[in-house]
Amino acid sequence: MTALVLDQVVKRFGDFTAVNDLSFSVPEGCVFGFLGGNGAGKTTCLRMMLDILRPESGRLEILGRAPSRANAPQIGFLPEERGLYRLMTVSDTVIYFGRLKGMSAADAGRSAAALIERLGLGAWAKTTLDKLSKGMSQKVQLATALVNGPRLLMLDEPFSGLDPVNQGMLEEIVLETAKAGATVIFSTHVMQHAERLSDRLLLLARGRKLFEGTQEEARAQLAPRLVLTARADPSHLPGVIRAVQRGTARDGWQEWDVTLAQGRSAADLLQHCTAHGIALRSFDLQRPSLHDVFLHMVGGA
Repeated sequence: MTALVLDQVVKRFGDFTAVNDLSFSVPEGCVFGFLGGNGAGKTTCLRMMLDILRPESGRLEILGRAPSRANAPQIGFLPEERGLYRLMTVSDTVIYFGRLKGMSAADAGRSAAALIERLGLGAWAKTTLDKLSKGMSQKVQLATALVNGPRLLMLDEPFSGLDPVNQGMLEEIVLETAKAGATVIFSTHVMQHAERLSDRLLLLARGRKLFEGTQEEARAQLAPRLVLTARADPSHLPGVIRAVQRGTARDGWQEWDVTLAQGRSAADLLQHCTAHGIALRSFDLQRPSLHDVFLHMVGGA
């Protein structure tokens, strides 16, 4: 079953087209990275999924039905622009959001207490939010998104403003939530988080889909980078379309950045060098990162 479907969705603000004929789907139970630069249309899409905004045309389906406030009990949402009631305590805030999502007072209280401890906020449970740091307030907002045990968890730039320790904690929580059976969609422009978390991902630029698929399928958009150290220019070797010198030669050895033709294997090149006695000091195959793919596909846009 699919947790989310967008089919030829268009959203405009006046003359500006924020989302342009966008179609993609998210399988239930996966972690889905929603990637793009600032202004790519990520937040607009999330707000349409929540029925905060409505499209000019196209179809959206959330957990098998149209976007609606009635879906709230099954959805958790962490907005990019954090907003909490600053004079409420940490505990009361999380319980309040649970009640808004249809939980009983007892269930909301139990879930809130467990989340507050899990997020390292136990000592501040009775503290009002105006006395918390920005990072701690963001963890409270995360608790409000998780309190109802959502089937679909949507996180808009969730790592923004968190220090490395709390970013790591959030990554753990995302993986725990997915392991428990929920679908997680998170938007980001930081590729390292997407690499560590995503089962599938979407690359978006100017409201248009550039890529949808797995990380392996994304990396396949770029040839692997090969760095080798040899005594002779490797440009003439089979499958090599370009070889660029790196730095200064030492003792007759030179490092080269080598680009292979599409479909050619680095293993075949190494085998050729071995079979023909071509001396190599090092042979390092570096797979493209999601950052490399992002720059390749989105950079021009």
